[in-house]
Amino acid sequence: MIYTTFAQLYDDLMEPEIYTRWCSLVEEQVPTISSAQILDLACGTGRLAVLFAKKGYNIAGADLSTDMLALAEKRARDEKVKVPLIETDMLDLSELAKFDVITCCLDSLCYLENEEDMLKVFSQVYSHLKKGGDFIFDVISPYQTDVVYPGYMYNYTDNEQAFIWQSYSGEKPHSVTHILNFFVYDKQNNEYARLSETHYERTYTLSKYLKLLDAAGFENVEKFGDFGSAELSETTDRWFFVCHKA
Repeated sequence: MIYTTFAQLYDDLMEPEIYTRWCSLVEEQVPTISSAQILDLACGTGRLAVLFAKKGYNIAGADLSTDMLALAEKRARDEKVKVPLIETDMLDLSELAKFDVITCCLDSLCYLENEEDMLKVFSQVYSHLKKGGDFIFDVISPYQTDVVYPGYMYNYTDNEQAFIWQSYSGEKPHSVTHILNFFVYDKQNNEYARLSETHYERTYTLSKYLKLLDAAGFENVEKFGDFGSAELSETTDRWFFVCHKA
């Protein structure tokens, strides 16, 4: 019998350094972070939110997945920090308060189905930012979906589990399908059990993102590559945006 969820297995593979770099990016971009009210949108298992909380920042997390939020609650409890957690769809933030900073990391926005949903999220975020607030997010680039991911495969094994990640071109422009398979050893039955998920991601051109952000109300948008340490280019695998609400 497997005593864990797919979310837990996937979370175990994520490198802690990426959240440290994300935290540093936000600290660099928000001089008033020590007094800011922060929302981590699509917070997942709470790694970034808990990291902020451990630094003494006032942060809440929001996610649609109850499995993810359960892991986030456990992580906050284990680290002895308080992180209010909210179960909500990023397409409808109407029940949430306003924040000084809203983050959305690790291409969570790329799981949205189309650009209409992307605009809806951008508009929801804009309306839930206080005056002078910042929306900081990342997305994968079309170079990542069109060149890097098609045919990509990653394998990981240890004594307890095996993980196989395969990626294929999607049907829509700049989209990709990820097939994720875990094989976890069940000691009781002396066999491996399989857990599988299929993830769909879609991204857009830089000009499209800027157009959607402008339509949502953001007039001041900065863009970077490599967590803010490099200029953004068409061949950068991940794009970072800092959007200021005047």
